[in-house]
Amino acid sequence: MAPTTHPADRLFAAIERVGSPACVGLDPVLEKLPEACQALGDALAAIESYSSELLKAIAPHVGVCKLQSACFERYGVAGVGVRDGMLELARELGLHVILDAKRGDIGISAEHYAASAQPVADWVTVNPYLGVDGIDPFLADGELGAFALVRTSNPGGDALQALELASGETVAEAVADLIAAAGQQCVGACGYSALGAVVGATKHADAQRLRSRMPQQIFLVPGYGAQGGGVKDVLPCFDASGRGAVVTASRSVIYAFQGESGPWQRAVERAAEAFASELKAGIESP
Repeated sequence: MAPTTHPADRLFAAIERVGSPACVGLDPVLEKLPEACQALGDALAAIESYSSELLKAIAPHVGVCKLQSACFERYGVAGVGVRDGMLELARELGLHVILDAKRGDIGISAEHYAASAQPVADWVTVNPYLGVDGIDPFLADGELGAFALVRTSNPGGDALQALELASGETVAEAVADLIAAAGQQCVGACGYSALGAVVGATKHADAQRLRSRMPQQIFLVPGYGAQGGGVKDVLPCFDASGRGAVVTASRSVIYAFQGESGPWQRAVERAAEAFASELKAGIESP
């Protein structure tokens, strides 16, 4: 695929590079890091060392990574600095970058959030509860993409997202229609929009209906692996040609070294490779 500034086109190019729509989520928690990292004695030093080594380990096998901003923001300004350094490293390694920050505001506040994300990430996650007013600023420059929360993988999401409206559709389906309409104005050469949708792997029963409502949205699919989602669960998120979704696994990859011997980086690399291969095989099988 020729070089492009459109985020959906760039995402598909990253997927084509490795042949799998696998994405590793980087959610570093100090207490879960390898002993060698914790031995550094400083929380941010440990997280920075771990994150950089992890990115290097996964880069040959996956095309996309998702950094959980909260895991860095909790350490203040210095933590944000480490986060941005990891986002920069990920890009240097050829990874397509999603900043998982779940922004949700309107007007000048949304514009500021968008401006802060654009230099360091390819996509950012957003909360659509305030409507398109809280989404449009992230798409304004044409280079940043946004994944809007539609049907999330957490059990508590059912309390709102599964509610049935007077029209007979669920809240999630109404949000899907809003995202589909808003995303029509920013479709790339690949046929997909710069406005995507978060649809959890654990909500596979809803995924097919949501796919039909959002034919131009790339689905960001969390919940694979440790949260219980598997290949069969994520297949409805893809279109008929096996495109249109990127699937995220976090704990099952980034903590794969737990209980294993040998270099922790190698355990992570093996897990990333297995995840990507499993996903590719499942999509390609008849």
